[in-house]
Amino acid sequence: MTVDVRWATIEDATALAAILCEMAVHYRQPPLDASRAVSAARKWLGEESPAYPHFALAFIEGEVRGLASVAIAHPGIDLERLLILKDLFVRDNIRNAGVGRALIGFLADHCLREGIGRIDLTTEDWNEGALRFYGRLGAERHGQKVFLRLSGDALKAARP
Repeated sequence: MTVDVRWATIEDATALAAILCEMAVHYRQPPLDASRAVSAARKWLGEESPAYPHFALAFIEGEVRGLASVAIAHPGIDLERLLILKDLFVRDNIRNAGVGRALIGFLADHCLREGIGRIDLTTEDWNEGALRFYGRLGAERHGQKVFLRLSGDALKAARP
């Protein structure tokens, strides 16, 4: 079985929306409205940050099977860009078939080609499967970092 990975384009908006809806269910979130997801995917893939890709999609026989949601950041300390892996998701029915590995390989190749020095990511501390997966790839735990979030009322309170 061959896994084809590529950066998502506007033509992939419907496929991206479908897998985002499936990902929400997998992570026990409220179901996403499918038409709203397609609209958001079209916006993200068509209008936002054209200099950098947002989503890598993995396909098997033309069907989307996984995604990686990413952002490029520019830290000041070492003057080296980094790729932030926000989400890596593989459809339940195809787990352990190399889709996640293909996505990470695609991202690593992109980083090496573009002079991006590292991939930073988080996973839930209870997600043993993800921890094992990233450990097998050689990912290092960095206990000195604390993951924080501003959202909802805190986000509103932070604005001027």
